[in-house]
Amino acid sequence: MNNVQFATYLHILVLLELNEGSLLSSSYISESININAAIVRKAVGELRQAGLVESKEGKGGGTRLSKAAKEILLSDIYKVINGVSILGKTNSPNPKCPIGKQINSHIIHLYSETEKSLVNHLQKITLEEFAGQFI
Repeated sequence: MNNVQFATYLHILVLLELNEGSLLSSSYISESININAAIVRKAVGELRQAGLVESKEGKGGGTRLSKAAKEILLSDIYKVINGVSILGKTNSPNPKCPIGKQINSHIIHLYSETEKSLVNHLQKITLEEFAGQFI
């Protein structure tokens, strides 16, 4: 469980918020996060698809928030990357074992409840509030 996707996407959005509508290049963003610009471009593409950012290509281009940071919840960011469970995957136990034949259904329930709790917490925090910690 070494997924930095949420942290990366949040970092991008905080940078955009604190640069007050300026178009930021993927190179600039990647230097701040200390990752490859190609990873930033992929992340920006997913954030754009979710309606959180807008981009302009070419000379003088870059990325900026597509709406006010007070309208973006941290849960919105989490939903962009929601393909990966925060606790990982289930395993492939022996179906003949009394525990093995049942454990995955219980694990899936545990993961689901944990996910709901996380999303409920993230729904209470705006990007504006989170970014405010950096000024």
